[in-house]
Amino acid sequence: MLDAKRALAQRGLIIDGQQFQRILPHIPIEDDLSTCTSYDDLDADDPGDYRQPKRPHWANKVQFVLACIGYSVGLGNVWRFPYLCYKSGGGVFLVPYFLILIVCGVPLLYMELAIGQFTRRGPIGALGQICPLFKGAGLSSVVISFLMSTYHNVIIAYAVYYFFAAFKAYQPWSDCDNSWNSAACWLPRFTGLDNRIRPNTSRTPSEEFFDNKVLQISGGIEEPGALRWELVACLVTAWVMVYFSIWKSIKSSAQVRYLTATLPFLLIVVFLTRSLTLEGADRGLRYFFRPRWELLGDAKVWVNAAAQIFNSVGIAFGSMICFASYNKFHNNILVDTVAVSLINAFSSLLVGIFAFATIGNISLEQNMTVEAVLSDGPGLVFVVYPQALAKMPASQLWAVLFFFMLVCLSLNSQFAIVEVVVTSIQDGFPNWVKRHLLCHEILVLLICVVSFFFGLPNITQGGIYFFQLIDHYAASISIMFLAFFEVIAISWFYGVRRLCNNVKEMTGRVPSIYFRFCWLIASPLLIMAVWVFSLIDYEPPSYRNGLYIYPWWAEAIGWGIASLSLVCIPAFAIYVLIRAEGNTFSQKLRNSIKPHFEACTSCGQEYCTEPMHNIDEELLKEPLQEMNNIVHMNSNYLPPKNPV
Repeated sequence: MLDAKRALAQRGLIIDGQQFQRILPHIPIEDDLSTCTSYDDLDADDPGDYRQPKRPHWANKVQFVLACIGYSVGLGNVWRFPYLCYKSGGGVFLVPYFLILIVCGVPLLYMELAIGQFTRRGPIGALGQICPLFKGAGLSSVVISFLMSTYHNVIIAYAVYYFFAAFKAYQPWSDCDNSWNSAACWLPRFTGLDNRIRPNTSRTPSEEFFDNKVLQISGGIEEPGALRWELVACLVTAWVMVYFSIWKSIKSSAQVRYLTATLPFLLIVVFLTRSLTLEGADRGLRYFFRPRWELLGDAKVWVNAAAQIFNSVGIAFGSMICFASYNKFHNNILVDTVAVSLINAFSSLLVGIFAFATIGNISLEQNMTVEAVLSDGPGLVFVVYPQALAKMPASQLWAVLFFFMLVCLSLNSQFAIVEVVVTSIQDGFPNWVKRHLLCHEILVLLICVVSFFFGLPNITQGGIYFFQLIDHYAASISIMFLAFFEVIAISWFYGVRRLCNNVKEMTGRVPSIYFRFCWLIASPLLIMAVWVFSLIDYEPPSYRNGLYIYPWWAEAIGWGIASLSLVCIPAFAIYVLIRAEGNTFSQKLRNSIKPHFEACTSCGQEYCTEPMHNIDEELLKEPLQEMNNIVHMNSNYLPPKNPV
């Protein structure tokens, strides 16, 4: 009796022999997980509901777009984009960059936003619901995000160190008269061209400040040395800023992003304008915009372009799925996709112009080539830029603004990286979090503390070598492999047709043939080709433009770091196959790729109520009779024309 009434309440009601279906409305459940008491409302007892756990929403569309832009327009645009452009021969890099953006970047961003918004889960839950066999791909993205969170915050620690150092009346990286400078320190003079020729063994003041003062760098990764306690304090400061920005989930981080995601754009425009007025800026711009077409046949150019697109846009890192899971159901994700992609590409161009105009000025001042000025790793940000800032009028002001911009850009990316880990743990273990950690704030604190301790090896005297190693293997090699399996899971196993139906259900429009072609054919083929070429043309990591070569055991550690994320995909697939229902392998495989939810056979929508013929009529007789009696007792009752 009770089960029948519950079935009627869920599926509809029958009055005088007429069936009225109850359509479940697309009304998002307003459940704020940002306070300790909010877990009392978690509906975690219903694991069959793929829309669980409940979610808060972005207060408005601007907050969501700022979150996506803040992640994509981050430190990678200021640091990695100019360096990869230099490694790829200058302007020719822009050709594969924009081609891969069109074929992979935009379609896959649209796909991730659609999956996140529809399932209302983080990467593990979203992929696990639409294709359980590839749930490990979601876990891999969380592992990569955790690894990135441990060393990405080190960049913020460097920026905080430089920010406070910039307040000194005389910039400490502007001359050779400091205790950390060596006899090789060289400062260009303006008495004549001959005096401006830089000796081969010399080092600029900014190089010596970064290596000898900030890092107190050792001879290699085999010499880890002691912790740099000044950097430890800066790293603590960075994690405190991250914690209090995201401890209330999207409510707190969205408010912070109004500053951190908008102010950097204004500062980039200011620095761009200033850099174009520098003497020699045209030398750097010619290198940036004059392509060497013969390099298009070099696989490294395409691999570098793909790595930049995936790192910048955030494909396969889980951040965009996580952000979209906080959207309202009917949000128009196509507008968000186009806006984020265009702003990201435009900002990369602006930063590229600013970077190469500055580098051109330095190359003229030191009578060097543009290629000789650039350096790998964080050196571009903390060596080349300070060198240019030191000789600007009001250098103190410019330096303070520049490093404040770096802090803002880095924080935006760090928010997204940490929120992926938090959201995934919260989705996967809601009852455990409620029972042991009590509230969201404690979970965020635990993750920040654990990430802080894992980041300590990066701020030893040999930490920069470890930083370069983990960045090479975690952010470049692993991400291509992961992106391929994510696309296969969604486009081929879950199906483009299902995905298009989901998008239509949310937005009212079916994705264009361009998106469908890229999802099904173009993107998987391009990702596979780039990944294969990256393995064929594999180059071991190095530091200082190849002057330091890592020992074999360091490379083994790097591959071990990459394997931490990659092994999740086959391991979880085997686990799911073993646990799947069925007596034969084919039955188990069929059940392991079946989504956890099925669309209505009549309308194709996931939220529509199924026909009532599946309910046992014998169970319904008594409750139906009661309902009909109640209706006939009230002669004024008229059933609604469109009951909901």
